Amino acid sequence: MNTSTKPTASLTVERGMPAAPAPLVSAYGSYAKGLLCCLLATVSFGLMFPVMTSALTRIDPFTFTSLRYVVAGAAFLVLLQHKEGTAALRLKGEPVLLAWALGSIGFAGFGAFVFLGQQMAGRDGALTASIMMATQPMLGLLVNSAARRVLPPLYSFLFILLSFCGVTLVVTKGDIAGLLHEPQDYAANALIVLGALCWVIYTFGASFFKQWSPLRYTTMTIWLGLTTIIALNVALFAVHAVAVPTLAEVGAIAPHLLYMGLGAGFIGILSWNLGNRILTPLNGVLFMDVVPLTTFIVSALAGVIATPIQIAGGGMTCAALVLNNLYLRRRGRRVARG
Repeated sequence: MNTSTKPTASLTVERGMPAAPAPLVSAYGSYAKGLLCCLLATVSFGLMFPVMTSALTRIDPFTFTSLRYVVAGAAFLVLLQHKEGTAALRLKGEPVLLAWALGSIGFAGFGAFVFLGQQMAGRDGALTASIMMATQPMLGLLVNSAARRVLPPLYSFLFILLSFCGVTLVVTKGDIAGLLHEPQDYAANALIVLGALCWVIYTFGASFFKQWSPLRYTTMTIWLGLTTIIALNVALFAVHAVAVPTLAEVGAIAPHLLYMGLGAGFIGILSWNLGNRILTPLNGVLFMDVVPLTTFIVSALAGVIATPIQIAGGGMTCAALVLNNLYLRRRGRRVARG
């Protein structure tokens, strides 16, 4: 008889003590971590639009995007090497082309389209860009449905629609048509929505890299995407579509670059990818509705008084976030039970 023993992953408990609570606490702890990561990310994203309002008066969005991701990419590279070692930087045998495509879509596409649209929208560009980020849950449903070839859950669709309506009320004060007072806003809004779609595709693309940690996925896609961002920037310089910034201009945007590179770029993007790994993109992308709410709160701190319809809109969005998360969790448990 073989008397050898093998170590197991199970925990030994005293007689009469239930073993179930440990994994239950772990599951809820992980879920809470995902919620906090997505919330931290979207708050940092919401703050970036007011920051960009000032930066875009001094530099073009393409050059700023290049500089921003060089700063963020350097921080990610240092952290990845420290946490996972030099082996994590090797890409031999990895799906490099897919990672490059997703990095280009997520970082070059989002940065170029969204911030160009914000610049075109003028004085109200931050508000316009932030509300368009609230289209991402709707876009996420479409991307998820197309990728999986299944219809989205009906109740999730309704909750996301409710959250979008709430955000719309908050940032427009009920005057939805006010977003399109000027003809150029149509082009600006279209560019921002296109940029939002780029970010949704990048977020869902992480599901193809489950063997990579969120840190490695973020680092690799940023640096691969930077090749596209910088190539686009150089091409625009060559044809004189944008001017090469002076050292004085770069110095003037240093504070903006610091926040956009390390705040919204490093901390925000890493938190976003980690949170979506835990919650799944279909659930996590709903938190993009926090982006315009954050922009609205920043405006409120500057002296803007909330109207009753804005308060009602904020309540609608918060309710949609809670209800959708509760629904997806209950739905997941029913599916797991078979």
